[in-house]
Amino acid sequence: MAKNLDEARKKLDDEYGQVRRKLDNIRQKLEKVESAGPEDDLHDLLKELEEEVHDIRTGGMVRSGANGHKRALEEYKELKEASKKLTS
Repeated sequence: MAKNLDEARKKLDDEYGQVRRKLDNIRQKLEKVESAGPEDDLHDLLKELEEEVHDIRTGGMVRSGANGHKRALEEYKELKEASKKLTS
């Protein structure tokens, strides 16, 4: 857990950036699906897209993915709310 609001914001920004950088992988897989023709295997192309989205959302084996961003966002919001209460 972050010690203060600034640390929490830094972690939130880092997690956000990690997820955003991976979105290009989804776009590439989606482009393959969109450009597929009647003789292409749509099932496998969609499966590849689905697996890419899943890995980015869950983080796969070693990353935290969008799950890490969600946790960082919750922590940031909690600290921000606590900070508001202290200054009120």
